[in-house]
Amino acid sequence: MPAPVSFADYRTEARRRLPRFLFDYVDGGSYDEATLGRNVTDLAAIALRQRVLRDVSPVDPATELFGRTLAMPVALAPVGLAGMYHRRGETQAVRAAEAAGIPFCLSTVSVCALDEVAKAASQPFWFQLYMIRDRGFIRDLLQKAAALGCGALVFTVDMPVPGARYRDYRSGLAGASGFAGDLRRFAQAAMHPRWAWDVGLRGRPHHLGNVAPVLEGSTGLEDFFAWMRDNFDASATWADIDFIRQSWSGPLIIKGILDPDDARAAADAGADGIVVSNHGGRQLDGALSAARALPAVVDAIAGRLRVLADGGVRSGLDVVRMLALGADGVLIGRPWVYALASGGERGVARMLQVMEAEIRVAMALTGCTRIADIDQDILADRGEARVADRR
Repeated sequence: MPAPVSFADYRTEARRRLPRFLFDYVDGGSYDEATLGRNVTDLAAIALRQRVLRDVSPVDPATELFGRTLAMPVALAPVGLAGMYHRRGETQAVRAAEAAGIPFCLSTVSVCALDEVAKAASQPFWFQLYMIRDRGFIRDLLQKAAALGCGALVFTVDMPVPGARYRDYRSGLAGASGFAGDLRRFAQAAMHPRWAWDVGLRGRPHHLGNVAPVLEGSTGLEDFFAWMRDNFDASATWADIDFIRQSWSGPLIIKGILDPDDARAAADAGADGIVVSNHGGRQLDGALSAARALPAVVDAIAGRLRVLADGGVRSGLDVVRMLALGADGVLIGRPWVYALASGGERGVARMLQVMEAEIRVAMALTGCTRIADIDQDILADRGEARVADRR
């Protein structure tokens, strides 16, 4: 069988290798998955101007974000439970990201804890934070991230409560508790013996490393989801940014912004960056796609902070589309998780090599030789974005 090349290839291979409850967890969205679909279709509908007879021999996709030079304007987004997709998956992903010259962001609810990932890394990686009711635990977690040299904090704000994801109930990841739930998931795992051996047996322990101290020995999937429901702080407000700053002095990126007023509030609160994101279509079904929301958000903050985006990005061409709409960089989630499930560290590394090549081709064919050249002028319909040149 040929090696996976495109997003669709990696997704197909991930579906083949993973138990259904894990594939559906990362693949699905909330409710009827309308926003999940619009993330893809709205971005794919962005047409670019193809330019010719320009010297595009020296194309360079490198850029700078938060004090670090990146080989391309891409970072691996935080994905919960990623260590279940390949053995100790977060450690494999961070090595692949480093090899590609881009950042990896570790989720609060990762299988591998901060210190385990730090041992696997040789460069600073980013850390993602959910606001949890136990402020003492948050303070300790941020201090550990700072002590380990994490390069940026990504504070996710669009999940005061978990979205309703029907696929998780249908697959048995959620809803089926106790012995019945365990048996259903075990049966799915038994149908994927390669995964069962690599992750189910060799990949232990499976507890959530960063939050293990507050799970008090409970390690089942039901325990994890119950803990999320009970401990994510729905009362958090912009005032809590001050609390975070008491324990974190590095770059602060607020993830989950779709509204221009919220973008301005993030700038007023002293954030260094934002991520225009609807959580991959996994929270409010019916929310704007990231591509639709991005231009107005960029206009609203008028260069006061760096703007990243995620949602629906399936290729290097999509990365260039997001940059043309005003983003300074792009986070990718599902692409790297599917590649991880498909081939571990090598799979992620190969996917990122292909993505960089796609970015270079898209830049050359739109007449751009530097990331700074990518702006609304390469849009075929310039009404798609009303973005001032901020680079």
